[in-house]
Amino acid sequence: MKIMIDAGHGYETPGKRTVDGMREYEFNRAVAEEMRKLLTAYDRVTVLFSHSDNRDVPLSERTAKANRENVNLFVSIHANAHGNGREWTSAAGIETYVYSSKPKAAYQLAKNVQASLVKHTSLKDRGVKTANFHVLKETNMTAILVECGFMTNKIEASLLRSAAYRLTCARAIVAGIITTYNLKKKTKKASEKVLYKVQTGAFAEKENALRLADELKQKGYDAIIVSSKSS
Repeated sequence: MKIMIDAGHGYETPGKRTVDGMREYEFNRAVAEEMRKLLTAYDRVTVLFSHSDNRDVPLSERTAKANRENVNLFVSIHANAHGNGREWTSAAGIETYVYSSKPKAAYQLAKNVQASLVKHTSLKDRGVKTANFHVLKETNMTAILVECGFMTNKIEASLLRSAAYRLTCARAIVAGIITTYNLKKKTKKASEKVLYKVQTGAFAEKENALRLADELKQKGYDAIIVSSKSS
């Protein structure tokens, strides 16, 4: 499964700030990175990013990349805002968006992610909503956009700055994805397993070693003889 994570906007996107100056992208990219770390633990999952720390990637470029890479899922991470962006307001909570046509697969994923975020953050449940956002309209795969709290709410803005809250959001979103797609944790390959060897004895005479090896084999144990010179 190929999952593209989209940290909304960029460092220099005008207006995308908390009232006290934190860039929205700082939160978005941190959640995206935590999600990547979590998802790499799951079998047959590849994670791609649509964004860049070096520039504000245009929306058309983000969706074109997702379509070109033929990803299965597109998840856009955001923080919300209300009012003029220069004053604290009371608007609060979590909401998740799907495209206006309410695609069945996207809507089911959005419900699972929304429920998981509300459960893990204990913030207000603003529900699953529809919108004509570019990243939802122009992507050819299942796509959702998550708003993880309000930059214009003083309490939630403080949360958005917190590494603990960012990790909580990442874990919650990933949990919603896991529930929806029944992802399985990776198991160690045989070549990665640790083997422990048991030595039962060391003999100066080869015949004694052969005798013990035969006895072990008769009892169902594998046995090999290794010779070494003593110093």
